Amino acid sequence: MKSDTKGMLIGFGGIVIFSQTLPISKIAVQALDPYFIVFGRAALAGLVALLYLFYRRERLPSLSTLPGFALIAFGVIFGFPLFITIAMTQGPSSHGAVMLGILPLVTTIIGAIRFKERPSMGFWITSVVGTGLVLLYALIKSAGQITYFDGLLVAACLCAAIGYVEGAKLSRVMRPKVVISWALVFSLPINLWLSFLTYRPEYVHVGPEIWISFAYLGIFSMFVGFFFWYEGLRIGGIARVSQVQLLQPFCTLLGSSLLLGEAFTLINIVFAVLVVSTVMVGKQMLVKTPEIAEPS
Repeated sequence: MKSDTKGMLIGFGGIVIFSQTLPISKIAVQALDPYFIVFGRAALAGLVALLYLFYRRERLPSLSTLPGFALIAFGVIFGFPLFITIAMTQGPSSHGAVMLGILPLVTTIIGAIRFKERPSMGFWITSVVGTGLVLLYALIKSAGQITYFDGLLVAACLCAAIGYVEGAKLSRVMRPKVVISWALVFSLPINLWLSFLTYRPEYVHVGPEIWISFAYLGIFSMFVGFFFWYEGLRIGGIARVSQVQLLQPFCTLLGSSLLLGEAFTLINIVFAVLVVSTVMVGKQMLVKTPEIAEPS
């Protein structure tokens, strides 16, 4: 199997996990404060990551990697969850899912700048077409208006793209599981303290559905999903594998329909088919990537 195909398949495993973050966050914010969700889920993930690193007896990373870990923490541990969780108090997860369709293009641009990948003109065209389809869908669904809700989601995309690219970069010198684990552990003291400050005594009485949602956000969205995602980016390249994210909005729409009862309509299916088509065409386009070194 070609490395780009393998990377896309592995990365898709991460996308399936990430795709349920929006609808599950929508469930959690029904009873939990958005800020407690942001810091609490990261604290839970950090504790699981600490156990994993202890079990694996991993050595501390070198000082030269700390700026990269700081950017990962800024992007996917603090920034993306914060903007997404606040957004879920403002609007439906189905609309948010489609707006996140710009994430592959943002990731590709940052990856090209930071990681010295060189996508071909054909690849850029298919990426822009796929992103344009997603934005067109969002405009159709929102009667042509871009709102504060959309602004939160764009900010979330920028943060996620930064965290994805830096994680992929570090995954070339150490295993992807170790990368996200150390990023979470380095952030753990801050997240534990902020979780304590935002916790309310009445949370003890919320139903099991809320705590199951909270556990999913911490263990899967914040931790396990990155095992697949960073490994896929490492093997297949940022530009190529990031296009798999174009499928994420439609996986989220399916999850929103099943979990929240939000409508999954004909227009959803039509745009899903069109976007999948751009991913398939883009896979055939040339992308020059740096040589992959096996992580230590």
